[in-house]
Amino acid sequence: MKRIIFILLAAIIALYLCACESNFPEGDDDMDTISAFEFPKQPDFGREVSVHDPSVIRANNGKYYAFGSHFAVSVSDDLITWTQYSRDGEANKLYDGNWRTVLANANEYVKNAASTWAPSVIYMNGKYYMYYSLSTFGSQTSFIGRVESDSIIGPYTNSVEIIRSGDVNGPNAIDPEVFFDNEGKLWMVYGSFFAGIYIKELYASGNKIGLPKKDGFGKRLWMGNMQNGPEGPFIFYNPQTKYYYLMVSHASLSRNYNMRVARSKNPDGPYVDIDGNNVSDIQNSGVKLAGNYQFANYSTGYAALGHNSVIKVDNKYFVVHHLRYRQGENVSGYHNQNTRQLFFNEDGWPVLAPNRYAGESLGKVTLEQASGFYDLLFHTNDNLAGFAESKRYELRNDGSIVYEEEQFGTWEISEAYYITIKIGEDTYKGVVIPQWNNDLKKAGLSITAIASTSTTRGPSLWANAV
Repeated sequence: MKRIIFILLAAIIALYLCACESNFPEGDDDMDTISAFEFPKQPDFGREVSVHDPSVIRANNGKYYAFGSHFAVSVSDDLITWTQYSRDGEANKLYDGNWRTVLANANEYVKNAASTWAPSVIYMNGKYYMYYSLSTFGSQTSFIGRVESDSIIGPYTNSVEIIRSGDVNGPNAIDPEVFFDNEGKLWMVYGSFFAGIYIKELYASGNKIGLPKKDGFGKRLWMGNMQNGPEGPFIFYNPQTKYYYLMVSHASLSRNYNMRVARSKNPDGPYVDIDGNNVSDIQNSGVKLAGNYQFANYSTGYAALGHNSVIKVDNKYFVVHHLRYRQGENVSGYHNQNTRQLFFNEDGWPVLAPNRYAGESLGKVTLEQASGFYDLLFHTNDNLAGFAESKRYELRNDGSIVYEEEQFGTWEISEAYYITIKIGEDTYKGVVIPQWNNDLKKAGLSITAIASTSTTRGPSLWANAV
């Protein structure tokens, strides 16, 4: 009898241990086997490229393509060095003949549209399918359609309607992103300002692959408003955390765009913020990952980070987005594409790298190695068009944080590279990253973390070693 009880107890313990999930990055089954961190070498970023609202895909030829509004496309072999394939207005690089003729059904419904907006390309059933939107600024008369091609760069043909909008009380049919969930179902998330972000299920196979399963707008995921968005939705899944993450952009694309995130156990929600609030029920919600900012000693600040996509490569996650530049207290009219690595803290929330991707990887770092002076900033909670600016702090090897010779908070490192920073009642959790700082033209440690609960100090924290 005792032997039977012992066997049952052992089985229960084994099942419990198997059920315990770690938020460690995939492949890092044993944190003791993680190598010490290494700084990335100076990368070759090449010439800057301009793709607004970039949606990234890895094609069958192994290259990465970022498709954006106004027919702009960029291409890369490594997510570091990008080249411009087509510029704004170069529709002939993607379509044979007049693009208005190819997209006649959309062009007939939406009058006076200058170009397509925010396309999403996905490979299915042996073809590349581009989901595009046609609209005019500030209008709800919009159209999402789909074209197809045997080649990633076209020519794209055979435009079919996915959904159209026009009702002032309904969503806006723009900014489509199409994705497969963890169970093989196909979805399209879309929307902008007005009534918010919506999701529709599509056929995942057969003759109707990629077409809507049902009529109507679908289900609302994120509440919208005319002043601050959101728009530019993107959903991706992390099998380690077992969450779907919905990223959006808030505010004005020309001034104070900012990236936000919420998460859910299901692709069609509900999505919640870090306090557990359903973002479909409240305005100006979600966890703000990045907004306008400037580090000390930088020649410029960065603004209007947003309308991003996410791609997973070799168990790493990358955010491809556009940004603008600080000009005094204003923001530049021109924009460039940017790629940053996305990490996950111990609580399974994403945190965004402070610097653009240069080939870095997480590695084991000690408290002593990470000690030193940092330029540290807190991204603001709101949608203000001002800039979050850094101040100089010292992270001492006794676990204290000092500002102007006064203790400001505490910090600690656990499990190789996770960092916890406590400032007053606020706790920030994130990671320590070896990065290339292209603004200072040197490598150094960086920190990215988010607050565990809402705070007036700021939802996310970035720091670069001096």
